[in-house]
Order: sequence, then C-alpha cells, then structure tokens
Amino acid sequence: MQGSHDVPREPPQIPEGMMEEIESEIEEGEAPFWKYLGKEMGLEWLPKEEARLGMTRFECDHHELFRRRRLDVPPGPITIGLNPILNGDQALYRHTIAHELLHAGGLLDHDGRHAEIVKIVAPAPKLSDSPVLKGLRQKILEKLPEGQWICGKCGHAWERRRVTRPVRCPKCASRFESE
Repeated sequence: MQGSHDVPREPPQIPEGMMEEIESEIEEGEAPFWKYLGKEMGLEWLPKEEARLGMTRFECDHHELFRRRRLDVPPGPITIGLNPILNGDQALYRHTIAHELLHAGGLLDHDGRHAEIVKIVAPAPKLSDSPVLKGLRQKILEKLPEGQWICGKCGHAWERRRVTRPVRCPKCASRFESE
C-alpha cells in the first residue's frame, strides 16, 4: 500500500450522520443485523502491512451467520477493520467504512443494491481526487514490465500512466497496436 502510515492510537470513527444516512437507504429486511450494530460492532485499525482497505469479521462461521439472519437474532460480535492509509483520504475512508457497515448490517453480497447504497451515501472518489488510489495505481504501474507505450503505426512512444491498454495513439489517433 501507499507510504508507511502508522496505526493511529485512537480507533477509527464512523463519520457523523453516516449511520442515519445508510439506515434511510436500507429497505426492510435488507440488513437484518443493522439494529444490533450499536451493541455488537467494534472498529479497529488493520495492521499497516495489510493489503485490504477494509474488512468485516463476524465471530461465527458463515453457516451460523446465515442461520442468524434467517432467525432474525443478533449476529454476535462484529469487527470492522480499516487500513490506516485511509487516514489521509477522507472520501475513500467514507466510501470504505460505508461499504463495511453494510456488510456488518447483514447486506453481505457485493450486488447491485450494495453498490447503489454505497454510491448514494459515500461515492467512491475519482482516481484524480484520491491520494491512496493514485498511490496504489503507481505501485501497480511500477511492477508492470513496460514503462511506456509505443504505437505500432507511427512509432510514437509515451509514458504509461494507466494499467489498461490505450485504445488510440495520442499522436496519430490510429487504433492502438503495440510493436
């Protein structure tokens, strides 16, 4: 991950009003554990070496978790862990914690509804607005074997700034074909 961010002494905090924002978007039965989060959930920082931006951990296994969802009983202890690199990126912090809160509330699948709620409550920042995402992209680019693109038609070479292959050459505008 980007930089060496120390793990803060204070645990992560849920941004003010976020719980209410998410609750207003959840439809009945969609997040069966939501009403238990006040008693069952804890927040912590992940180790700084962690690759994930966030994670939600239930203490029981998935069979028991689905049984508890079906029976509408408390899920037991839930831990949301956030990567300390999020400290320097408020928009990505909000997006990640909203995502994890939905998981903790019982909306476990990464489906369209999950993405829709997160997009409303805390949309993902644009790459250009996120120091963490820019840092992650840079790390990926550094590991790629090619540091530049070369047009197979005109020979123009340019620095590789993205992971995906270009569609057109910026000089001659022909469809991109590598040499």
